[in-house]
Amino acid sequence: MKIFILFLALFPSLLSAEGKSDVSFPNTITKIAFGSCYKGKANSNHDPIFDVAVECKPDLFIFLGDNIYGDTSDMKVLEKKYAILGAHRGFQNIVKNTKVLATWDDHDYGVNDGGKSYSKKVESQKIFLDFFNEPKDSVRHQREGIYTSYSFGKNGKVVQIILLDTRYFRDELPKSKAKKAPGTLNWYQPTTDTSKTLLGKAQWEWLEKQLQVPADVRIIGSSIQMIAHEKGMENWGNVPHERKRFYDLLKKHKAHHTFAISGDVHFAELSKKNLGNYPLYDLTSSGLNRPQKAWANAINPSRVGKASWETNVGLIEIDWQASSLALKVLGPDGNSLIDHPVKFSELEFE
Repeated sequence: MKIFILFLALFPSLLSAEGKSDVSFPNTITKIAFGSCYKGKANSNHDPIFDVAVECKPDLFIFLGDNIYGDTSDMKVLEKKYAILGAHRGFQNIVKNTKVLATWDDHDYGVNDGGKSYSKKVESQKIFLDFFNEPKDSVRHQREGIYTSYSFGKNGKVVQIILLDTRYFRDELPKSKAKKAPGTLNWYQPTTDTSKTLLGKAQWEWLEKQLQVPADVRIIGSSIQMIAHEKGMENWGNVPHERKRFYDLLKKHKAHHTFAISGDVHFAELSKKNLGNYPLYDLTSSGLNRPQKAWANAINPSRVGKASWETNVGLIEIDWQASSLALKVLGPDGNSLIDHPVKFSELEFE
């Protein structure tokens, strides 16, 4: 027994292999802003949506992917694209005024709609982590892929944020062979090959452990939409067995007060999927400066309210005293495009 205790004392990380987020902070948070799809231009310093984000005075800002449009296997080009974002006054203002978290999507990963076959993913990961000032001792520098998790707060006010990597391990998607239907883009179709993966073995094992971390609010950050799938764009529905696996894990571990945020599609919408009695929400904010009006007209039977194609930024407001939260999307003038209140009591598994 003494030898075992000494072993754990020498290797304390073994005690915390489960039950904790990758990174923890003691401060309580109440506002989280997020966005995706930003194409920077050299010598351009004004994008009103960045000002809207800062004016909300968020505790965090999450870049959910397509933070730049790199689309290259030349890492010098990729670095230059990041440098344009880094020099932007609006981006600098966000970094100056709040804590920034980030994951990537295809264009900042390096290739449009890309997955695990991208030849420069190791180099791209390093450039991404360096740009977003990831600490050198971070686990993200040690593992393949950029997935990670954070916990903020304590004593009944813990927010866990799980940022997924939907690129590094993802198998290629089957192109759609069906005739284009109204209200769809018809790029991809769901695979029937259950060996295909979206997150990869290591990330799935990690995610299941993370869903067991104690949290009073849990936010899953996915660069692509988790619920909406009828448009024929990239989304979790392209690998339906993987999406079902995620839903099953939520139910298995009774991951109360969990919802998703996503980007990628160049418009904003709120989707809801009933997992039995549990309403899982996915709030999509996409188009920091690259909205697509036509895509916002695509079908989504899971949509709550209306979609919006204006430039937009997402905002999550948590009211700890009222045990509720608000899922919001704001437009370029700070106007409300989506505003959906949710009580904690609604987000509980039986």
